[in-house]
Amino acid sequence: MADFRIWSDDFPPNGFMPKAQEMNDKSFGVAGDGENVSPALQWESPPADTQSFALTVYDPDAPTGSGFWHWVVVNIPADTRSLPRNAGKADGSLLPQGALQFHNDYGTVGFGGAAPPRGDKPHRYIYRIHALKVTNLPLSADTTNAVARFMTHLNEIDSATYTGLYELK
Repeated sequence: MADFRIWSDDFPPNGFMPKAQEMNDKSFGVAGDGENVSPALQWESPPADTQSFALTVYDPDAPTGSGFWHWVVVNIPADTRSLPRNAGKADGSLLPQGALQFHNDYGTVGFGGAAPPRGDKPHRYIYRIHALKVTNLPLSADTTNAVARFMTHLNEIDSATYTGLYELK
């Protein structure tokens, strides 16, 4: 049996993400001028008893003392095996029916691109797909991403990760 795994054809494992995944909103005090587009993602071989998925994107290297959450999505149907490029746009129109995304740590809904401090070491962006034991988490759009992550971990069967790097020189 194959192992549960996630990947992206947009960048190599533990390799640098393209400028498309860089934040493009200077109102946050970051220097990024990218496209703020979530990468295309695929996954395979989840546990047989998976009822739904959640997806998180986390930068553990952010200078916050607790990292930075770039994207949190729950209630992805169990038969889903991919998300297209830009699925993390705020209106959610490219997400599967029923999927729900939350405010990221920028305070915006959906995917928030990479924007490490200019000149800092490359930051890691950990894309984690969580296989859940429930068909949906009883959350609403005004739920915080912290509560969504708590509920995700409470209901997780297994997870798989894929890491990209980014730096602003």
